[in-house]
Amino acid sequence: MNPRPLEGITVIALEHAIAAPFATRQLADMGARVIKIERPGVGDFARAYDARVAGLCSHFAWVNRSKESLALDLKDAAAREVLARLLERADVLIQNLAPGATARMGLDYASLKERHPRLIVCDISGYGGDGPQRDKKAYDLLIQSEAGFLSTTGTPEEPAKAGISIADIAAGMYAYTGILNALMLREKTGTGSAIDVSMLESLAEWMSFPLYYAYQGASPPPRAGASHATIYPYGPFRAGDGKRVVLGLQNEREWAAFCAEVLRDPALAGDMLFDSVAKRSANREALRAIIEAAFEPLSTAEVEARLDAAGIGYGRMNDMAGLWAHPQLAARKRWREVESPVGPIPALLPPGTSSAFEARMDPVPALGAHTEAILREIGCDAACIARLT
Repeated sequence: MNPRPLEGITVIALEHAIAAPFATRQLADMGARVIKIERPGVGDFARAYDARVAGLCSHFAWVNRSKESLALDLKDAAAREVLARLLERADVLIQNLAPGATARMGLDYASLKERHPRLIVCDISGYGGDGPQRDKKAYDLLIQSEAGFLSTTGTPEEPAKAGISIADIAAGMYAYTGILNALMLREKTGTGSAIDVSMLESLAEWMSFPLYYAYQGASPPPRAGASHATIYPYGPFRAGDGKRVVLGLQNEREWAAFCAEVLRDPALAGDMLFDSVAKRSANREALRAIIEAAFEPLSTAEVEARLDAAGIGYGRMNDMAGLWAHPQLAARKRWREVESPVGPIPALLPPGTSSAFEARMDPVPALGAHTEAILREIGCDAACIARLT
């Protein structure tokens, strides 16, 4: 098997929930050894969010494969000594504990850099390592609100949150890329560095389109449900069989083809109410009625056939069952099977296929599954192992 790019890199993770575990799973996918330190008896509290995967938590199954679980109570002096020994051979320490928690334990970059000059320390928090909101609790929904995300999603009458932990995911991806950058920089300088990732700043970056749209006090993009706020027709439309087709038209060439070949009404393209993107958006309710009247005699398959013939972008409005069975994922062989405490479960390969290697797809660990082996590895004797386990 070809080597993976991060083989030989060791990551110590003081992590829970989504943001840091998502970042470290990407590192593990690429071959890094990730040692996840969990509280004995309880572990990462995300283990208990639900039991949807045959008894295993859906969140935990998603972001924790290919890791080793080491159960340690870091309030215990012997456990802190184990962590100190692990850091001597580690490349990265990543944490998303409560603000200030690692500093109180002497595990912040300032405390560690003299003893471990090559160590990369990545801190993930809600609001960053300083500033007036540093110590605020920061759950995903709260950051969606603070970052203005809720103001752009939902309907004109009611905002809606994202159906996934978008702020956690954004922060996790910036932590992942930040660590990759720090590893490349270390190759040039020989020294580690500190990375400070905040959920607020990560999601604020993703909000840059509506930010610029509302530049200098201009009105923000309106909430438009599943439709685009400013481009139309761009969103779901009902066919005659009750199913919905999600259209995506972005320019005048596509609009003309859509009118002629899908609606079978070429004159509509030049209608003064609809002859520009801005006019179609402003008159979207009238246009919706025209489109759905044209779709009403047609099944979803017939609408899709016309869209294909016209070269118009569209998507099926899949639910989770539709995504599990998506033919494109199957055709591209994106599914693998990984072991877990509840037996084998399906798992998607990470995005970005490489011709040089295949991503690592190892088991989701049980709590403390690797504790004894790791303690032996760092030289703990039987008495020490018995005490710590």
